[in-house]
Amino acid sequence: MRKGQTFISCEECSSRSASLFNVVCGKQLSEISQNKSCTIYKKGQILFHEGTRPLGVFCVNKGKIKVYKIGFDGKEQIVNIIGAGGLLGYKAMLAEEPYSVSAETLEDCTICFLSRPNFLQALSDSSDLNRRIMKQVCHEFGIMTESLTNQAQRTVRERLAITLLKLKDTYGLDYHENGPVEINLTREDLANIVGTATETLIRLLHEFKDDKLISTKGRKISIDDLEGLVKTANLY
Repeated sequence: MRKGQTFISCEECSSRSASLFNVVCGKQLSEISQNKSCTIYKKGQILFHEGTRPLGVFCVNKGKIKVYKIGFDGKEQIVNIIGAGGLLGYKAMLAEEPYSVSAETLEDCTICFLSRPNFLQALSDSSDLNRRIMKQVCHEFGIMTESLTNQAQRTVRERLAITLLKLKDTYGLDYHENGPVEINLTREDLANIVGTATETLIRLLHEFKDDKLISTKGRKISIDDLEGLVKTANLY
C-alpha cells in the first residue's frame, strides 16, 4: 500500500448510512469495496480542477470538501460543502463532460475513489443505486434553482442565515452525541458561499452575535437560537 493510502471496507464504513451507496448491499457492495482505493488527503489538497475530465467518483469517508467555481474576476464562488458520505464527480462523469467545478479539502480527509468503469458497472448491477443517483441529480438541480433565486431575491442577511442553517446540517453529521454543532470555516470561505464581501459577512456575524443567534470561538460558529435564525432567514 502506497504512502497516504489506507483501506476502509464499504461494509464497515461509518459514513455509509449518509452515502448514496447505502442502498447497495451483499455481493454488489463487496465488489465496490474490492474495486475502490482509499486515500488520506491533507487540508488544502485538490481533488479535481474545473475543466478536467472525470475518471471516476469520490466518496467522502471523513472530512469536508469545498466545491467551487472561479469567476471572471478570479474570485472563488463556493457552491457547496460536502461532508462525510458525500459523493463527488458523478454528474460530470454521467454527462460525459469536464468538471464544471473544482474540489478542495477544507480539513484532513479520508476519501475513497471508484473508477468510471467500476462505478458504471455498479449502476448497471443495482437498479436501486441507479434510481438513487437519478433522484439525487434531480434534488441537486432543485437546490441549484433555489440558490439562484435566493441570490437574486433575498438580502445578504437572509442568505447568511440560510447558509448557516444548511452548514449546521452538513457539520452536524460529525456530531453523534448531544452538544453544539460547530461550523468551522474561514470568514472568506463563508463569504464566498453567501456571495458577499468578507467585511460585510464579519459585520453581519457580529450582529447575529449581538442578537444572540450565534456564538463564536475563533473561526468556529455555533447556532444558539435555531428558531430565531429561521425567522431571520425569512423561511416562515
